[in-house]
Amino acid sequence: MKKLSTFFVLILLLKITTIMAQDNKAKILVLIHSDNGGTYELAKEIASGIESNKNATAIIKQVKQSQSPKLKNIPVASVDELPSYDGIAFGSPVYFGNISTGMSEFLSKTVNLWTNHALEGMPATVFMSAGSGAGKELALNAFWNSLAVHGMVLVSNGIRGTESINKTIPQGNTVLGVTSMASLKDVERPTKDERTLAELQGRNFAKTALALKGTFTKKETVPVLEEQNPKDIEATLKQKNLVLPQVPKPAGNYKPFVRSGNLVFINQVALKEGEILNPGKLGVDVNEQQVKEATKATMLNVIAVLKEAVGGDLSKVKQCVQLTGIFNTKEDYTKHAELMNIASDLTVEVFGEKGKHARATLGASSIPVNSSVEIQAIFEVE
Repeated sequence: MKKLSTFFVLILLLKITTIMAQDNKAKILVLIHSDNGGTYELAKEIASGIESNKNATAIIKQVKQSQSPKLKNIPVASVDELPSYDGIAFGSPVYFGNISTGMSEFLSKTVNLWTNHALEGMPATVFMSAGSGAGKELALNAFWNSLAVHGMVLVSNGIRGTESINKTIPQGNTVLGVTSMASLKDVERPTKDERTLAELQGRNFAKTALALKGTFTKKETVPVLEEQNPKDIEATLKQKNLVLPQVPKPAGNYKPFVRSGNLVFINQVALKEGEILNPGKLGVDVNEQQVKEATKATMLNVIAVLKEAVGGDLSKVKQCVQLTGIFNTKEDYTKHAELMNIASDLTVEVFGEKGKHARATLGASSIPVNSSVEIQAIFEVE
């Protein structure tokens, strides 16, 4: 019995030691936006360097969901989780000498963290996938400027590792952070040396993060609703068993949508699987329930066209501006609003607050192709 008790004590001590060892590790976020996977390749090397001495843990996340097969399974970070880390390595493509649009949009949502001093004293480092390499230092400086405003401790790469790189080909090393010359195809990118520099940067950053761990206050922030509970539109569609149809082909010399600036204009009727759903005039050929079914089908067509207009990413929808419902009714019919509520409710179900809109509803003596409903929609998009 005494031996058994000793055995359980040893197991308990082992577990406590393991937990204490995990607590002593620095937890570092590698936060990226990647278009075609180049930044992600560097991120993996940064993470490998961070974990090389087994005193830090690296977690790779992206700032927005990607449709790329290489990136679609990488989790998406929320703004409110940033203060929970001991350090953050930021990675982005270079866009015309600046941070990428995706990363810039994410950083623009950190105002709440800034006003609460939530990132002050936390170490940060940066790396970028730089295309031809032109403008890479400008872009890295833009990164540094944004992070300096937060009061983060900026960790440069310096000239470490430069003595051993192959100087016969262009390499992406800079003193501010490693880059990769992604569009130069003289060799595979990132090159072996660019990967080595990234691993060294991660290794050095982990030392700094571990040294500073516990020296800055991880402050609680007041969550911003949209950031705390981002609307996963695809998940919402799946949860509600809403299947978007194929985009209907135009029946004449016009387009399914037109984009003017940040506005997208769409008109659709109750086409479903190549045929008009519940065609005819309300009160003559069809009843209210059938028209409501047709209204739902029409709005799904609108959303399908909208998805095409934003390149397949419905998260780019900023606002449903207006819906106009036109119904094929008799002259004395007055309950058009009840019919249109189907489209309005569906829009809010899918897009949340962004789906709330201005609305017009009216009756008509006839509608093209004998549809019982037509919906005109205006959306603001990124």
